[in-house]
Amino acid sequence: MAFDGMVTTAVVSQLRSTIIGGKIDKIYQPGPEEIIINIHNGREKFRLFLSANTGRAGLYLLEENAGGNPQNPPAFCMLLRKHLQTARIRDVRQVDSERIVEIYTDSVNELGFNVNHRLVIEIMGKHSNILLIDLRTEKILDCIKRISGDVNRYRQTLPGLVYVAPPSHDKISYFGLDYDSFLAACGGAGILGQSPEKALVKGVQGISPVMASELVFRAGASIAGTEETLAPEIYRQLKSAVADLEEDRLAPAVYRNRSGEPQEFHALKLTMYENEYEADRMESISQVCRAYYEGRASTNRIRQKASDMYRTVSSAMDRLLLKKQRLNEDLLQAEDSDKYRLYGELLTSSLHSVKEGRSSARVLNYYDGTTINIPLDPRFTPAQNAQRYFKKYGKFRTAIGEKGIQLKETEQEIAYLDSVLTFIDSALTVEDLEDIRAELIENGFLKKKNPKEKDRRFRPKPYEYTSPSGKRILVGKNNRENDQLTFKTAGSKDLWFHTKDIPGSHVVLFTEGQEASEEDIFYAAGLAAWHSKARQSGQVPVDYVQVRHVKKPNGAKPGYVIFTDNSTVYVTPEDPAGQAE
Repeated sequence: MAFDGMVTTAVVSQLRSTIIGGKIDKIYQPGPEEIIINIHNGREKFRLFLSANTGRAGLYLLEENAGGNPQNPPAFCMLLRKHLQTARIRDVRQVDSERIVEIYTDSVNELGFNVNHRLVIEIMGKHSNILLIDLRTEKILDCIKRISGDVNRYRQTLPGLVYVAPPSHDKISYFGLDYDSFLAACGGAGILGQSPEKALVKGVQGISPVMASELVFRAGASIAGTEETLAPEIYRQLKSAVADLEEDRLAPAVYRNRSGEPQEFHALKLTMYENEYEADRMESISQVCRAYYEGRASTNRIRQKASDMYRTVSSAMDRLLLKKQRLNEDLLQAEDSDKYRLYGELLTSSLHSVKEGRSSARVLNYYDGTTINIPLDPRFTPAQNAQRYFKKYGKFRTAIGEKGIQLKETEQEIAYLDSVLTFIDSALTVEDLEDIRAELIENGFLKKKNPKEKDRRFRPKPYEYTSPSGKRILVGKNNRENDQLTFKTAGSKDLWFHTKDIPGSHVVLFTEGQEASEEDIFYAAGLAAWHSKARQSGQVPVDYVQVRHVKKPNGAKPGYVIFTDNSTVYVTPEDPAGQAE
């Protein structure tokens, strides 16, 4: 994450142009380490978000209200309201090129005296903090994280103590930096030539590893094929980046991977990511910060929720697989039941020659003329032993029918859960996972967390794509959507696609009464392969057929269908990144 000194410079520049002169209206603390300040400046309203949370430390403007405020405001929030509510913002400053921002405020206390405060936001990973300082005494009124001497001997942040700035570690600011000072701070041209990224991070305030790599990347590209050394060019690239910040030549963007997940962000263009990630350009650095952190938080929530659900479904799958194994063993044993009928028949025909109390009897098998040894229970008479064998035979014959039905049902449930696991793996939003959870509750595989919880309303939102010829293609996100898409949305002459004997989505190509082109068929088949368990495979078999040939058996699990008159094509899964609506 690159909320470094340069991003801080860009944010401060935006805040100076928007909130200076504004009046603080309301203050909220939605989280243990987060503050939201509502500001009126003329006819405009701004919401300033401050965070000392390790995973999303920073400050930026919000574009809409953020909910989730606690009913009883925490003590730090109450203190901020006491001292800052109705105050005017006089100035916003960055400390050198550090990740430290100071917001200066002027207000009038209950006695009518002017009071000046400084709200300090220190953006330093796990050491991030938000502190309110009395400008007259330079003492800390309070902070969102209280650090005692037991935790940090050099610097305590407790109410009543004089504020001490974080140590600079002998780094120099990138503002007004000359070449000699740059070399000295970074350990000389030799160090810059050997380990330039580490030298930059160690020597210059506010340079993150990401920006250090970007500056070195730009410098290397600039001097490629020349005899120039790296150090002077790194310095020129740094000065150029600083000039872009000072003159507001920004290129704020979130850099996303192929799945759309945010990987990095910055106020300046990160040219080193041009071939690796997609740059999602935005108008302001605040928009970028919010998109990145909320995207990361959403991704983490999805992963956590998916992990919990995957574990639950996997456990149910393991139980079913064990049940299947036992049913197969019972059926294998039952298939050997004919010998018990034979034992009963041969004992019955040889009762005159079998003595009581024996543990076995040798009798003639009149079917093939051989002599056979039949185990007996000496507690019973030969006739009773014969009846026990007939009863055992009847029990196993009945079991073959019953256990065969159970085995078929178990195999269908295994196939169903296998498809659910595939959909959990490919879920992109929390809403997608909630729909899958509702489906599992409806089918008895999960219980409601709260018995009074209302059933989730089913609102299908399948993925939508456009074929090469412009035809609409819909792809189900879960088994309920698959059924809805195939049997209620699609027309009888539209084309239905599904991976052959592999769990995955139902895909429908809407033909509009026309003959589908080969290109459209292969494109839709590629989507079916992508939205399946075989996403990472090479050549994937995909069946396709007109929807009128697809049927759903009575009582079948969601998503289960049978079909006839199908054709099969082999395709490479088609990555639809950026195409779904």
